[in-house]
Amino acid sequence: MLARSLVIFICVGILAGFIFGFYLHEIKNTNQLVFVDGPSISIVTEKSDFKKDEKIKITIVNSGTTQITFSDTSYGLKITGLFGIMIYSPPVSQVPTILEPREEIVYVWDQIKNDNAHVLEGLYKINSNGIDSLGNNVEKSVIVNIWK
Repeated sequence: MLARSLVIFICVGILAGFIFGFYLHEIKNTNQLVFVDGPSISIVTEKSDFKKDEKIKITIVNSGTTQITFSDTSYGLKITGLFGIMIYSPPVSQVPTILEPREEIVYVWDQIKNDNAHVLEGLYKINSNGIDSLGNNVEKSVIVNIWK
């Protein structure tokens, strides 16, 4: 019985390690800009690991061949925790905005939340979403790490 429990424990450990490794691979994927046929948005940061209080340059690129429309001047930019809790969104005007193919817009985030507090160390999701010419939602997100 003890040997069987040990085998089960080892198998669960191997499976958990595999799943965690795959998760980390997805987080660390630095291939952020890929141009495609059709609608596509890409979010590009200089790196994925940032020091606390370091400015983060975020480039939103229309990486497709059709224009993308956004409901306001934020280009759909939202920064959340991994569980979707809103951390930051830029000030906006409610004016529809268009990003043409291969066109880009740059934001610099100073790691200050919407409530003017500094973010804590951790993982944050940078997201942008717009609408293509057929009315379909086009969305992209990347994960960044903030450390000491």
